[in-house]
Amino acid sequence: MHIFWMLLSVFNLALIVTLAGILRMARRRIGNVNQVVPEPRARWPAISVIVAARNEARNIEVALRSLLDLDYEPVEVIVIDDRSEDDTLEILARMQAANARLRVLRVTELPPGWLGKNHALHQGAEQAGGEYLLFTDADVVLHPDILRRAVAYVERQRVDHLALAPHAVVPTMLMQAFVVFFTNMFLLYTRPWKVSDPNSSAFVGIGAFNFVRKTAYFEAGAYRAIAMRPDDDVKLGKIIKRRGFRQAFLNGAESVSMPWYGSLRELIEGMEKNAFSGVDYSIGLVIVITIVLLVFDIWPFVAVWVLAGIPRVIYALVIGCLVGNAWVSARQARVTGWAALLLPAAVLLLVYIQWRAMLLTYLQGGIRWRGTLYPLDELRHNQV
Repeated sequence: MHIFWMLLSVFNLALIVTLAGILRMARRRIGNVNQVVPEPRARWPAISVIVAARNEARNIEVALRSLLDLDYEPVEVIVIDDRSEDDTLEILARMQAANARLRVLRVTELPPGWLGKNHALHQGAEQAGGEYLLFTDADVVLHPDILRRAVAYVERQRVDHLALAPHAVVPTMLMQAFVVFFTNMFLLYTRPWKVSDPNSSAFVGIGAFNFVRKTAYFEAGAYRAIAMRPDDDVKLGKIIKRRGFRQAFLNGAESVSMPWYGSLRELIEGMEKNAFSGVDYSIGLVIVITIVLLVFDIWPFVAVWVLAGIPRVIYALVIGCLVGNAWVSARQARVTGWAALLLPAAVLLLVYIQWRAMLLTYLQGGIRWRGTLYPLDELRHNQV
């Protein structure tokens, strides 16, 4: 048994060191959109900013003001109200009356075969007049010069789709720890530093900032191709990359920010639609992910108390690597480094969210999101 724990601890340490090295390399290779310097030009391409909104009264006015204050011409902001039941539509009507840049569309009925948000964004894209489309969320705040930097980058690098990583504003240290851990998992899974390589299968999409050439968007199949995908932002990146278009990913934390849920309960409920769809509704994959996380991210914190000798020392080194890497990642995410100390709680929270989402999906026969139940059979049918 001692040999077993010795081998497992050594493998755990080797794995964590390797993953920490990959993340460190990723931080070096992922560029920053704020380092892009727009050159003076006589004509800038037209851009349509497209936002889907359902019951967004809490955040939409602040977010929309940032869009309407963008230092860019020509630009239009298209907001699609998706059957809101709060004051969203009234806020939109008031803001539209005061600003010619803003166009408000309204969806009163959801057609079969569509998720609400995906249908709304598709309607907005159909009405868009811009050469480029920016899909963003109804709570995202943008820096005034971000469109100039985005256009300068995509035209300089001949890119068809640019995704920017935002700064997530979270109110508690536990949620900050979760953001750090979730971000690292996302980086390791999607490998965004590889998306610009046409020979790589890596792809990426970010709901806060998916900037795409309109011709590429429609040629890739548009939102119709991912009509029933709850993870629509990532899958948009996949269909664009699969079609052979060029893709890029940059850090946009200084120019793109969003409130990532206002409470722990909102976080848990908010990830309900994505946690199971992100693994393509695979029970087996949920089980495998759970085992891996418990063995390599949770067990070390138990092992240093229940084991003795060299395995205990090695697991202490594993904990040091885990917490140290989380500390660096926290600073990169512009949150307190002390959030790294809550890493075990963040891991267990992710496991809980994953299992809760899976069980609810089966108990309900699908995903219930924003008041609508989307049947599991229809969700599974839209494989991308």
